[in-house]
Amino acid sequence: MDVEILHEAQAELGEGPAWDARTGALYWVDILKKRLHIYREGQRDHLQLEHTPGCVAPCSDRSLVLALSAPGGRQSFTRLDIAAASTTVLGTITETANNRFNDGKCDPRGRFLAGTMDMNEKEASGALYAFDGTRVATLLTGIRISNGLAWSPDFKTFYYIDTPTRQVRAFDYVLDSGQLHDPRVVLTVPQALGWPDGMTSDTQGNLWIAMWGGAQVTRWDPRTGQLVGQIPLPARQVTSCVFGGDDLDELYITSARTGLSAADLTAFRYSGSLMRLKTGFTGMPTFEFGYNQSHGHG
Repeated sequence: MDVEILHEAQAELGEGPAWDARTGALYWVDILKKRLHIYREGQRDHLQLEHTPGCVAPCSDRSLVLALSAPGGRQSFTRLDIAAASTTVLGTITETANNRFNDGKCDPRGRFLAGTMDMNEKEASGALYAFDGTRVATLLTGIRISNGLAWSPDFKTFYYIDTPTRQVRAFDYVLDSGQLHDPRVVLTVPQALGWPDGMTSDTQGNLWIAMWGGAQVTRWDPRTGQLVGQIPLPARQVTSCVFGGDDLDELYITSARTGLSAADLTAFRYSGSLMRLKTGFTGMPTFEFGYNQSHGHG
């Protein structure tokens, strides 16, 4: 698979790509530089934000919702109207002062699931939350680095990564209530591959996992726990991936530069870039946030 470099953004911590099928835009964030990046074919823009973004989700009205972290452990789900350059806080959480939001995305019903982590990556003080537009529910606690989220094609299974565990856990997912049941480990990532970071799924039920420190995206069959594909990349810290494009067969991949030595940056010169490749697979869509409907979009 030939990798295309879309934007040499030199992102410190590029993360959270989300495909907006309505506008043909790919949104992603640079957490450490507090930026929201917008990629459309041939166009690259970014917005400088006041607070630290962990992830972003498109809305049906073409606005966005961001999971933002402010000083003092104040976390919020905030609507951003790009055209009007205005923000509206929709929901808040107060956590320990050293926590921030990390990865997140919407479920097929329009709930925004987003997790938090200790900025020092030491304490298991993070949690996974679900925001339905009116209420924030806590789904998981005792998390160190809340990362990849994905659903099976029938929406009945939710997959989740707490990076230091090296595991992908699966849960029975109740779409009507958004509740998680029956946690189990479906695969464990060997150290040689890197650390499991962001994740997406395809319509065949495979999991595509970005490998922090591993310079690749890996593909797994969660039914067997087997590694079924590897895509080497010219970036060391690969952070996340999502399917996009008209046919949802293009994989958009984010990466980071933080923590890399001068030698690493020479060897992996596209670290911090946004990349894309044609996969031959059809991906699951980026679900929209449905904050003004009882059930959102699915």
